[in-house]
Amino acid sequence: MKTNLRQYLIDITNAPSIEEMWELHTRVMAEYGFHRLLYGFTNFRTEHSLGDPNDFLLLTNHDSDYMDGFIKQGMFSDGPMLRWALENDGAQSWARVAELAASDNIPASMARTIEFNRAHGVIAGYTVSFKAVSPRSKGAIALVARPGLSQDDVDELWAEFGTDLTVMNNVAHLKILNLPFHVSGRTLTKRQLEALQWVGDGKTMQDIATIMGLTQATVEKHLRLARDALDVDTTAQAVLKAAFQNQMYLVDR
Repeated sequence: MKTNLRQYLIDITNAPSIEEMWELHTRVMAEYGFHRLLYGFTNFRTEHSLGDPNDFLLLTNHDSDYMDGFIKQGMFSDGPMLRWALENDGAQSWARVAELAASDNIPASMARTIEFNRAHGVIAGYTVSFKAVSPRSKGAIALVARPGLSQDDVDELWAEFGTDLTVMNNVAHLKILNLPFHVSGRTLTKRQLEALQWVGDGKTMQDIATIMGLTQATVEKHLRLARDALDVDTTAQAVLKAAFQNQMYLVDR
């Protein structure tokens, strides 16, 4: 039985964390025939790059072997659906992948990525590309059809449920953008985050030391560790990245 759109919207908008929201979203997408998902978002896009993959927000239920090859080895950059997503908004059938694979002019790197996906059962599906909120940002999700479904099957499914599925994925994307997340594998401590928040408020090191009841050297240590955790060089960059990750001014639960 498929979760209807109204119930999905109630559940997803009430999800208190990315983990719970993602568990819900993967379960509902599986009900519609998409058993593996890969969501990606960056705030560090430039004209010629998506930025450092370590700064990507990635959510997936693919296995580690697939993610090691597709992301860590950089195959994603030659994926035909990623290239489509960078230039378009909306939903697109993977039928275009088969068309490209049959072309005599396909780049060798793209052909390798297509073959890699096939070897991992990433064959039929749909991609939803989200409208960017700024020139530096981009997000998209790849919905992989379960084994046994052909691309024709998926296209028929999308013809019936595509509007609801597009709405569900758009709302999931907007929900993600409003929840705290971590991409570096290291989280900020309460003290590190508090020090960054006071920097964001324009306080001096001495002001922050007084407010937090610490020595100035201890405040500077917290800020250094925050920079390390966020993998940046300056405190201003740390404040910006923490803000991008929705970690600033969190309400204690």
